Amino acid sequence: MNKLIFPTILLPVLLLSCNQPSQNKDNSLAIGLHNQLSDAEKMAGWELLFDGKSMDAWRGFKQEDVGEGWTVMDSNLVSLGKGGDIGGDIITRDEFEDFELYLEWAISEGGNSGIFFHVLEGDHPTTYATGPEYQLIDDEGFPQTLEEWQKTGANYAMHNASEKNLKPVGEFNSSRIIVNNGRVQHYLNGSLIVDYKLWSDDWKNRVEAGKWEDYPYYGLARKGHIGLQDHGSVIRFRNIKVRDLTDPGHPIFNGENLDGWEIHGTEQWYVDNGELICESGPDKAYGYLSTRKNFKNFVLRLQFLQESNGNSGVFFRSKLDGIKISGWQVEVAPKGNNSGAIYESYGRGWLNEIPEDRENILQEGDWNDLVIEVKDSRVMTWLNSELMTDLTDEKIGQANGVIALQIHDGGGVKVKWRNIYIKEIQ
Repeated sequence: MNKLIFPTILLPVLLLSCNQPSQNKDNSLAIGLHNQLSDAEKMAGWELLFDGKSMDAWRGFKQEDVGEGWTVMDSNLVSLGKGGDIGGDIITRDEFEDFELYLEWAISEGGNSGIFFHVLEGDHPTTYATGPEYQLIDDEGFPQTLEEWQKTGANYAMHNASEKNLKPVGEFNSSRIIVNNGRVQHYLNGSLIVDYKLWSDDWKNRVEAGKWEDYPYYGLARKGHIGLQDHGSVIRFRNIKVRDLTDPGHPIFNGENLDGWEIHGTEQWYVDNGELICESGPDKAYGYLSTRKNFKNFVLRLQFLQESNGNSGVFFRSKLDGIKISGWQVEVAPKGNNSGAIYESYGRGWLNEIPEDRENILQEGDWNDLVIEVKDSRVMTWLNSELMTDLTDEKIGQANGVIALQIHDGGGVKVKWRNIYIKEIQ
């Protein structure tokens, strides 16, 4: 993404080398066999995002289908250069958390484009409002002077690309993006050129000191769409493929019974159709279902659906004495009640709260994805891929304990849980 003015670029300029075979050293496809996967790639989990014929894996940002600014030409996915700073970008229909993306691209003279990841829609106005960008641009022929952070391969406006081997305009380059446990690597024509860590102190400092200070949700998503930018330039893409690297860890709910868990109180906990159900009982009191094992540093993933009332929560590093719990809770509650925030039970109360304009991230009446990462003194929570909490607290850092699901008192609570996975981290 580059907020500069572009000249009109004629499509024929880009078509001069459309039939040249790729010679990128990191391209595992046989020369001339574009937009296909080898048997080995299929076994390794690669999937095509473009088959050379259709754009079925893509749609416009906040649209149902791909707009008129994109087409398939000579087995290439082509941006016709009809877009601008806002509008024209396309995104994958699927979302990706940790992944490896490979593609080849050829840009037109003076052209500008980019590859985004972890793109969210919702209330966000553009792809770059949330998604970090692997910059694609004509480094030599762009009509205005470029800073290093604007040049090809850079994490746009954040991290400069190191020494790189960039092919001339009109020839295909290969790019690879690897996102794994918050670490992001950019490759160009087989060489590593950028390496950074999402959500780190360095990342935060760069955001606050640069052009993203007015984009409060930039780069914060846990998961999102991959995007290709139409920024008023013709650009061709081919051999677009991706493989999922997300490691959810191991399940701590087996979908059949409550093995590994302990019930606290008289409220109801049971399994139905592979789902864990918590429901208020006659006593209408607090109830908890806790792991028998303590967990210190981990990434916990689960889904919940609030059928009735929905006042519940996920405790971590906590201890129980009957139905008295001491520790910290990631709130799960009806809209307007801080789902995703942290509450300290029998202690300081709310450690943070959710702004009113973020309360619509909770999907009432539908399944919600919740990710909780606890490492030392830092807690991060994501609700439906949106960051809700990033909190560092010394007291949390000193604690250890179980994970527990809650039934709030007062009666009328019924919440379903499923796909509960944990990955312990160092």
